[in-house]
Amino acid sequence: MTTKIIHFMVNGRLERAEFGADCSAADVKDLFRAAAEAGPQHILKIYNTSGSVVNVCPQLEANSEDSCYQLEVVATDLQSVVMSAELDNMENRLLHMESKVMEEMRKTPDFICELKQQVECFKRKLETVEHLSWMGLFKDHNEQQLCKFSPDPRTPELSVQEQRQQVRRKFLSMSSLQVTEEVREHLKTPMFDNWQWEEAEMLVLLQVMYTDLDLLTAFHIELEVLQNFLFEVYCHYNSIPFHNFQHCFCVTQMMYGLIWLTDLRSKLGRTDLLIMLTSALCHDLDHPGYNNVYQINAQTDLALRYNDISPLENHHCAVAFGILSKPECSILRNLSSEQYRHIRGGMIKCILATDMARHNEILNKFKVMQPGFNFSDQDHKEVLMKIMVKVSDISNEARPMAVAEPWLDCLLQEFFNQSDTEKLKGLPVTPFMDRDKVSKPSSQTNFIRFVLLPLFTELTKLFPCLEKHILEPVRRALEYYSDMERASKEEQETTKP
Repeated sequence: MTTKIIHFMVNGRLERAEFGADCSAADVKDLFRAAAEAGPQHILKIYNTSGSVVNVCPQLEANSEDSCYQLEVVATDLQSVVMSAELDNMENRLLHMESKVMEEMRKTPDFICELKQQVECFKRKLETVEHLSWMGLFKDHNEQQLCKFSPDPRTPELSVQEQRQQVRRKFLSMSSLQVTEEVREHLKTPMFDNWQWEEAEMLVLLQVMYTDLDLLTAFHIELEVLQNFLFEVYCHYNSIPFHNFQHCFCVTQMMYGLIWLTDLRSKLGRTDLLIMLTSALCHDLDHPGYNNVYQINAQTDLALRYNDISPLENHHCAVAFGILSKPECSILRNLSSEQYRHIRGGMIKCILATDMARHNEILNKFKVMQPGFNFSDQDHKEVLMKIMVKVSDISNEARPMAVAEPWLDCLLQEFFNQSDTEKLKGLPVTPFMDRDKVSKPSSQTNFIRFVLLPLFTELTKLFPCLEKHILEPVRRALEYYSDMERASKEEQETTKP
């Protein structure tokens, strides 16, 4: 019988375990528990050399001392813990109270149903959200890894308004909690994984961005007003595949990260930082999921209102300042008229710059300025701010592939929805959105090669520190999708009759 030898570190010491191929999973776990001096009630996690969690099972790959695993006791199995008499007594009283209420009302009260729903949601979150995996309850189900939590089929569907109010309640209840230093630091990097956070949590993190950049103090913004503003922004993003609130969060988080990575806090004034962060936050407000080409060809209300000139971007600006016009949401209400005009003008310029029809015009301006860039020159600063918003807007490929690739799937879904509608209405079909002509890799290789790389390269010339943070990941993404495209073509060749 073949014996497998596993080397691993636990509690700061090197250990080894030996077991045969016919060993059961329970036996393997007992071996590791004994080495960790853990009891049957403890939950173990084992990590490979790259830091990924692997299953504690007989199929665990043998290794050497140089490539040993890391074994951790991460939590206690809560189901095996005996509750104290006080907790037992409390639970019994609650059960008795619930049964009495049900007897009197003949049905479960709404507030109890809501509490149960929240408990179930929290349980699902503990099992599916990786940043809570320290509790040891995380279940890495592939089908759940990058999607929203699916509601319990027995739970009645909430209306959009009810869902929003639920998010608001969660946001406000969590907003006073201290965000850990580890999360704060991670928030400053392109490595941040948006898929692991709920909408209410994203609102808390947006609040952290404004707070940590000292914008509340600098512009006399009351916390309650900022919270109202962030929530109204959330409400004005539509539930569409790509240009939704999560995209808004990602763009704002990337902008926040770039501000820290490039130390723009020491190069630009607080007003410029406020303009850039708020522009990123508002840049796609009320996006309908159909681009400017569609708006113009279909002669929509937006195209008619804005005379075919950047209809979406003009609309995003108008919605943003509609929100800011509400006193309870106006984070600019304590500024002078001159300050307000300056910030409004800067935001309009930055948001209008996200129209890809103007991409080459803005990039070429920056190329001319870049060799002799002067942070004291207002024109130079304005172009840089536009570039920063543009980079943040199309920065998904600078993120880890596990974060970036699902975003591409979302984008293609929105693209295909548009081309399907164009075909149904007899409008010109946008070529790069046609599901009959576009593949996942082909959609990215040209975009990365001709749009992302030239843009990111120019910004990296001004800020060399960004090479490893955004430029190298984009180069790797190009290589990844180029390999995928070649493999797809080869497969098509071999399957030809």
